Amino acid sequence: MRINSPQDQTIIGESPSFLEIIDQCSRAAKHDRPVLVIGERGTGKELIAARLHFLSPRWDKSFIQVNCAALPENLLESELFGHEAGAFTGASVRRIGRFEAANNGTLFLDEIAITSLPAQEKLLRVTEYGTFQRIGSNKTIQTDVRLIGATNIDLPTAADRGDFRHDLLDRLALDVITLPPLRHRLDDILLLAYQFGQRVAQERKWESFPGFSDDMADALMQHNWPGNIRELKNVIERAVYHAEDEFTAIDTMEIDPFESPYRPRANMQKTPIEPATIEDSSKDNMPQEEGQIFNGKPIDYGQTITTIERRLLEDALKSNKYNQREAAKFLNLTYHQLRHQLKKHGLL
Repeated sequence: MRINSPQDQTIIGESPSFLEIIDQCSRAAKHDRPVLVIGERGTGKELIAARLHFLSPRWDKSFIQVNCAALPENLLESELFGHEAGAFTGASVRRIGRFEAANNGTLFLDEIAITSLPAQEKLLRVTEYGTFQRIGSNKTIQTDVRLIGATNIDLPTAADRGDFRHDLLDRLALDVITLPPLRHRLDDILLLAYQFGQRVAQERKWESFPGFSDDMADALMQHNWPGNIRELKNVIERAVYHAEDEFTAIDTMEIDPFESPYRPRANMQKTPIEPATIEDSSKDNMPQEEGQIFNGKPIDYGQTITTIERRLLEDALKSNKYNQREAAKFLNLTYHQLRHQLKKHGLL
């Protein structure tokens, strides 16, 4: 993805947590070193990366994006560094990689945490020395690229597990911008909702946008928005497209378009609080055999319990349409006990 102008992307907000990120972004844009952008899905990592580029001295050069998760491991290195003709089966012509294409500009690597260790080794070299080699070539190529990486994974933990190189993490982490989820940007929910609603109103050729009813506004504020800004955008667009006219305030929203009494149910689906669900949610950490909790392999007890607790909370919220008081009753907790658990697990 190539973004040619700052007008291609818009980012708005007025909550304190958001304004703090904007200030940090403005400071980081001034230097040429790599930056990491961390955040849950749908929090706007791509927009922050674009802002870093267009506020930088490289603003008039290329801003190129690569989604590392969209490419198979055997193609990612070719995409990033290019290859010579005949370097591998199917490589009939020379291909220029993204590092060459982004020379003097910015390269944004989304989902950088999933890159293979060999690719990470090459990324380390190009960030340290500005040099790399195309696949199938011994020629060293010099490039001047500002690297921005983004992920929703905790990279220090991934590095401790051996899934991400510590030395590359150190190189990338001069500035780490961690985006707040929408549930920590309450002042921005209605502001964003109005922006999304107005865009759809324009697409529908309405002369004006009627806004939201009080009940609708309350519902927007009470929802937990696990999908963050992307989920909010989808919900608002759906609500405005389904509205009858431009004269009545929008008063109905559909959080889950798949919700239906006729929805096919997988056989493996279980009630969230059944013991089987607990086993399912923790089976990655606790491989089981008949009559045993685990098969002798070491497990991380604390992480397993944390995984189970978070899964129970998420399932209870979803089953009760993110009404926290109903979710508390569902789990046989008091409202305040539930709030404490939600804060503990970063769900509030």
